[in-house]
Amino acid sequence: MDASVVDDVFPPAVRARLEETADIRPPGAVREFTGPEARAALAECEVLLTGWGCPPIDTQVLDRAPRLRAVIHAAGTVKTFLSRDAYVRGIAVSSAAAANAVPVAEFTLAAIILGAKRAFPLSQLFRTRRTHRTEADLHRHAWLGTHGITVGVVGASHTGRRVVQLLRSLDAEVLLYDPYVGDAEAELLGATRTDLDTLVATSDVVTLHAPATAETRHLLDARRLGLLRPGALLVNTARGPLVDTEALVPHLVDGRIDAVLDVTDPEPLPPGHPLWDLPNVFITPHMAGAQGNEVARLGALAVDELARYARGVPLNHPVLLEDLEHIA
Repeated sequence: MDASVVDDVFPPAVRARLEETADIRPPGAVREFTGPEARAALAECEVLLTGWGCPPIDTQVLDRAPRLRAVIHAAGTVKTFLSRDAYVRGIAVSSAAAANAVPVAEFTLAAIILGAKRAFPLSQLFRTRRTHRTEADLHRHAWLGTHGITVGVVGASHTGRRVVQLLRSLDAEVLLYDPYVGDAEAELLGATRTDLDTLVATSDVVTLHAPATAETRHLLDARRLGLLRPGALLVNTARGPLVDTEALVPHLVDGRIDAVLDVTDPEPLPPGHPLWDLPNVFITPHMAGAQGNEVARLGALAVDELARYARGVPLNHPVLLEDLEHIA
């Protein structure tokens, strides 16, 4: 991983547990696998503990690591750097995506609550006029607040599942769309499973938690965006390409819907893009995932997985080959 992230991912208490669990070779992080120190470490390592900035682990790297039995990733996706050849060789793979889902889900819940309260456009009005809102400001919205609203969750990912769990604190009906989840599983999660068109057309809030794949590109296209109710709130803390940005623009420009966008497509939006200045659009710089002291959760989960491997028990957060096509 990148040496600059090591102290954040492994603060002193987590680093101490790591050093109690494993012999670390070399003692610091490596950013490449070609130098003599890295090649020597690969020749004897049993586990690769990876993170942000990990170079590709391809067939050549795997060939130089004959004793490798596990790759434990102290971050989210492994798809950007890990060859599928690792699975062919029987190497176990784990990721800290579940830990990264915690702050994303918390951010999403906050976005839903504040967005439902119309805090973002009303704040803009307050800052501009320097006077309190009027009844007309409130009545222009089809609904206001979270009482009795319907929230549609798109994607039963780690984050999507945690969002469903957090939504139990609200007096809201929760709908779920995920083609890989059945009715019974959705009910156990605390949601009602439905198709995507129904979810979009009947939800007051639509929150996106699907991975970016060829299948999910522009999942919310012009047709589905047109199905959104007037006054609906769109929250995207997943990936920008899930939404057709240009098709979204007119719905936001005319004030028909509101949006909280932690991600966009492109990212960032170009200067002068109309979404920058709209009062009903709240844009943040891809910050919902682990930041600051939240990053330590990733390292703690990875060390937990390493300890489980050392004890010879199954990993809690495996990344399986058959799931790669439909996960982040």
